[in-house]
Amino acid sequence: MTKQTVPYQYLDTPVCLLDLNKLETNIKLIQQAANEAGVKLRPHTKVHESAYIAKMQLEAGASGIEVGAINQAEPMAEAGISDIFIVHPFFGEHKLETLKRLLSRWPKFKFTIVVDMVEQAEGISKVAQAIGKTVPLVIKLDTGVDRYGVAPGEPTLNLAKKLQQVPGIELIGLYAHESGAKPTEENIAEMAYDVASKTCEMARMLKKEGFKMEHVSVGASSTHFSTCRYIKEGKFSEITELHPGQRVIGDVRCMMGLGITKEQCALTVLVSIMSTTHPNYVVIDAGWKTFSSESMIERRETPGFFWNGKPTYGSIQRRSDIRFARIAAETGWIYYMEGAKKDLKVGDRLEIVPNNVSSVINTHDKIYGVRNIDVEVVIPITGRCLGS
Repeated sequence: MTKQTVPYQYLDTPVCLLDLNKLETNIKLIQQAANEAGVKLRPHTKVHESAYIAKMQLEAGASGIEVGAINQAEPMAEAGISDIFIVHPFFGEHKLETLKRLLSRWPKFKFTIVVDMVEQAEGISKVAQAIGKTVPLVIKLDTGVDRYGVAPGEPTLNLAKKLQQVPGIELIGLYAHESGAKPTEENIAEMAYDVASKTCEMARMLKKEGFKMEHVSVGASSTHFSTCRYIKEGKFSEITELHPGQRVIGDVRCMMGLGITKEQCALTVLVSIMSTTHPNYVVIDAGWKTFSSESMIERRETPGFFWNGKPTYGSIQRRSDIRFARIAAETGWIYYMEGAKKDLKVGDRLEIVPNNVSSVINTHDKIYGVRNIDVEVVIPITGRCLGS
C-alpha cells in the first residue's frame, strides 16, 4: 500500500475505485449484526482477494477469514493472517503440495479445510502424516444450492463415519451456504431459516453419534441479517459462525439478490469515453477484459432485464438515462435511453458498478482506495485466483 494525494479523476483509466467510507460502513454493519446475535463472523475474502481488506475485517472483530481456492490461502498467510478456512474442496498432487507448504511454513497457523468426499480427505491425510500434524476438516452440506456438498441426513452421517477412520485429520463440524432464492425479502428470510434448520438438525444428529461439532456455519450476503435476527431470537443455537462475502463490497448481482443496495456498493470502475461519433451511443475504454462478459442471463425473467433486446454489463453511477448494454474485449457501448440528454463528450469519465465484482477485481493488480475525491491508499490484490 502507498499513500497518494492525487484526486482520482486524474488516474488513467480503466481502474477500480473503492469508496473507503462505504467499505468501512459495510464492514461495521455486517460485524455489528453478528455481534448482536452473539455469533462469530468469518468473512469470505474471495470477493476482494486482498489481505489489506481482510485485515480491516479482522480489526473490526472477525474471528478469521475464508478463502475459496487453496492457492488464495498462501498470500493471506504471508500477510500474517493465522486462521484461514479453505472452503473449496480440492484434489490432486499440485494442490496437496500447496497444502504441505502452508502447514510447513506456518506450523502455528490454523488451516481448516472443507471436504465433501473421503478421497479429498485421504490426500490431506497423506500430507498431514508426512509432516506430523492433524488437520481440521468440516463437511460441506448441500442444502439445495446444487454446487457441491453432501446431502443432509444419512449421506453426511456416512461420510462422517468414513472420515473418522482417516488418520491425520479431525472432523470438527459442518459448513453450509445459502443461495438461489427468488429475490424477495420473504423468500430470502425463508431460505435463511431453511438452511439454518437443516444445518443445525445435521449438527445435532452428528453430535448424538459422538462427533465433535465445534464449528457449525452458514452464511451468504443476502441472508446475513435474517440469520442474525433468528439467532438473536434464540433460534439455531448450534450455529457458531457466519460467512458472508459479497456484502462487504457489493455489485449488481448482489443488488439483484437483495444483498445490498446500489448506494452501499463500494467499488466502481472508472472509465473514459473514447468516441462519440454515433448519435445513439458513446464508446468507453473498457470491455470484458475489465468487466468480464458477465450478463447475469439467468436473471432474464427480472422486469427490465433487457433494454432493446440487450442486457446490462454494469450500473452507471449518477445516470439512470444511459445504459451499458454492449461489450467487446477492450471497449464498451453506453447507449442513450429514451429521453436521455445526449451530453456525453469524448474524455468524460463515468463510474460503473460492475455486474460481478469478483471477476473485475481478479483482473486487476490493485484497487485505488478513495476517500471523498482523493486517493488515500493503493490496495494490492494479493490473492488473485486463476483456478481452484
